[in-house]
Amino acid sequence: MRVQRTFVSSASPVTPVNGAGFAPCQGLWHHLGAPVKTAFIATHYNVDFTEHYLAPLLAARGYGFLGWNTKYRGAEAFFRLDHALCEIAVGVRWLREQGVENIVLLGNSGGGSLMAAYESQAQGVTLRSVAGERLPEALGALPGADFYISLNAHGGRPEVLTAWSDPSVIDERDPFARDPALDLFTQALPLAPAFVARYRAAQEARNHRITAWARSRLETLAAAGHRDEAFLFHRAWADPRMWDSTLDPSDRAPQQCYAGDPSRANFTPFNVGLTCTLRSWLAMWSLEASECQGALHLARLRIPALVLQSTADTGVFPSDAQAIYGALGSEDKALVMIPGDHYLTEPAGARDGAADHIDRWLKERGA
Repeated sequence: MRVQRTFVSSASPVTPVNGAGFAPCQGLWHHLGAPVKTAFIATHYNVDFTEHYLAPLLAARGYGFLGWNTKYRGAEAFFRLDHALCEIAVGVRWLREQGVENIVLLGNSGGGSLMAAYESQAQGVTLRSVAGERLPEALGALPGADFYISLNAHGGRPEVLTAWSDPSVIDERDPFARDPALDLFTQALPLAPAFVARYRAAQEARNHRITAWARSRLETLAAAGHRDEAFLFHRAWADPRMWDSTLDPSDRAPQQCYAGDPSRANFTPFNVGLTCTLRSWLAMWSLEASECQGALHLARLRIPALVLQSTADTGVFPSDAQAIYGALGSEDKALVMIPGDHYLTEPAGARDGAADHIDRWLKERGA
């Protein structure tokens, strides 16, 4: 049978329909035409997952797959976790309305911590307001899921941005100014453990400095009758593991990141977290304030959980997958390392191999 794709569009409990006519919640339903017992839902903080690469593969194996977007598709600069979770719930309810018995939360890449946060808050709301916002009532009525899968997932948004950030930045307004003592790309390889420790501490310090500035700036704006403003976060392709492949060793190519050579990519405007507002920094990227941190939510999960991690990923490393596995509160959990890069484009058959692992794991649990 041929995989069919059906467009799904829905209103949101927290966001009105756009003036141009499009609904905030949109997705593609991949299926074989017949009712399905088990279906996936995949959502990212800002990446469009409607045509996710696993959707046709899992649909061909008899599952349903809803690639689902919230209003933050392509708009992470304005992200609020509470609103995003309410809009993921719209997709989960739609699946239940189609007669789906088993719902699988697929947390791929950045979506790993987002989908963990969804299931966590379905168990009871623990989120706090980061800058005086009122939490929506809909947050208290999230329908739970039945399975959770982490696929090549980052630990969380503050974690990944901090681990990738360049702490040699000496002026947040100047992307080329740097402290040579913390310049990753001029260090001898392999990197000295003392340098790595100093570098990691400086990465956290940079995150905390921006948080302190964001809070202070919000107070200044509020006193003047304003609510928020935008800023840029430069240089976020500088994880030591991207430069020194002896750190957290895996099958990945040396001196590579998702944008190619990190020593060059690090000085381009094409990086994660580039555009923020003061409020979205606190909501998404701040180590102190953000609740987009995976461990906070993974520990609350009780549903069966599978962690799949590619061995040649140049942005998620073995210790990241092990940390996710260790943080999971689920009694029924598994960690499986599979061949492939981050998007499973290589080697040949890597995507089918991942789909087969998922299929077997679910069938072993009666799904």
